[in-house]
Amino acid sequence: MQNESPKKHRPGLVNGDGLGTGKTITSIAIAGALAQAGKVQRVLIVAPLSILGVWQDEFAKFAAFDYTLQVLTGSSTQKAKTLRGLNGSGLQVAVVNYESAWRLEKELAAWQPDLIICDEGHKIKSHGTNASKTMHRLGARAKYRLLLTGTPVTNKAVDIFSQYKFLHPAVFGTSFYRFRNRYFEQGYFPSQLTMKQHMEPEFTQRLHSIAFRATKADCLDLPDTLDIVRSVELEPAARRTYHDLVRDSFAELGVEDTVTAANILTRLMRLSQLTGGFIKPDDGKVVQISRAKLAALEDIIEQAVAEGKKLVVIARFVAEIEAICAMLTNMGIAHSCIMGGVTDRDEQVVSFQTDPTVQVFVGQIATAGMGITLTAASTMVFYSLDYSMSNFEQAKARIHRVGQRDKCTYVYLVARGTVDEKILQALRDKADLAKTLIDDFRTGGNPYAE
Repeated sequence: MQNESPKKHRPGLVNGDGLGTGKTITSIAIAGALAQAGKVQRVLIVAPLSILGVWQDEFAKFAAFDYTLQVLTGSSTQKAKTLRGLNGSGLQVAVVNYESAWRLEKELAAWQPDLIICDEGHKIKSHGTNASKTMHRLGARAKYRLLLTGTPVTNKAVDIFSQYKFLHPAVFGTSFYRFRNRYFEQGYFPSQLTMKQHMEPEFTQRLHSIAFRATKADCLDLPDTLDIVRSVELEPAARRTYHDLVRDSFAELGVEDTVTAANILTRLMRLSQLTGGFIKPDDGKVVQISRAKLAALEDIIEQAVAEGKKLVVIARFVAEIEAICAMLTNMGIAHSCIMGGVTDRDEQVVSFQTDPTVQVFVGQIATAGMGITLTAASTMVFYSLDYSMSNFEQAKARIHRVGQRDKCTYVYLVARGTVDEKILQALRDKADLAKTLIDDFRTGGNPYAE
């Protein structure tokens, strides 16, 4: 029913407010207003694992109404038991992560939430994943649905389909293939989809029919930002190794039947690891071959500490995080760190935000880029980047948000003449990096060469 009016279906809404503009607080207000109007009794909040505690904290701070909230933790059995026991006074609120939601789908459906809030909704952008399918089914049962994301289109416009299927199936339909064929042209490769120019007005109208968005500039009096690109020269031996890897990566692509986004980005990741100073040979043991970026970072840290300023450092790979933390320890600088495997996230953030002796925060971009506030610093150094526009924007918003009073500076450490330059340019241009590299390859060029 591609042209069915959205008004005939149960309400669903996208809150696409920019990062750091208070989507969580707004959602709490919506839930409270609906509860006080007698329209909802149970609210299910599904969010990434790393920010479940944020909802508990924000409800405690801002919910001016009677409620009972439980974050579902522990084994699946324990989570189900907690959910069944959620029967306190006022509005009942259950908070769970996406992985657990699909495993507990039967129990969550039986709980019958009236309002489902899908936080960081771009997490369900892929319509075929278990988490997405679960959210589609649960959403179809709920009276109200709210999807929160500052980046609904993380890489491609096609990402919209799954999020809107959860929210309001009437907008773009329930068939991905009908949606794709209606709005997009198929490229040479299966992953290449281009918006049909004559369909852009309809697509845009439907996209905005149930969405609202406010940027930081619209609703917050936040300070300006400044980008600084600091070029780093790899040592001669590291540069030779890098060029050898560029050559080998291109040769490997040339013998494959189909060049896809996945295989071209996998090889790009190896090059990115090397510019950060590390390689992983066939024996599987990570080896450090460069200190160029570490040396540049050391200078920045020393300057910040001398000026009495705190600093946030963001990196992609575990080996980089470990090397940065080891360097800080050797420098005698107290620091907080969040990366995969860290369980005391809240304590790490509180220490950085409140303890004047903790001068540096080190975070892995994929795990420390959401749900935390790092406004004790106004400078963020990107030691390395991944290819996700969402991760990039989320990480930047950790310092540029409510509570920040100083001008925010973003420093990018870029190995000169390497893929670092292409990755940063693509992110700043909001371009599809994989498509750009595939196009380079199709025209006969080496996509990894400078």
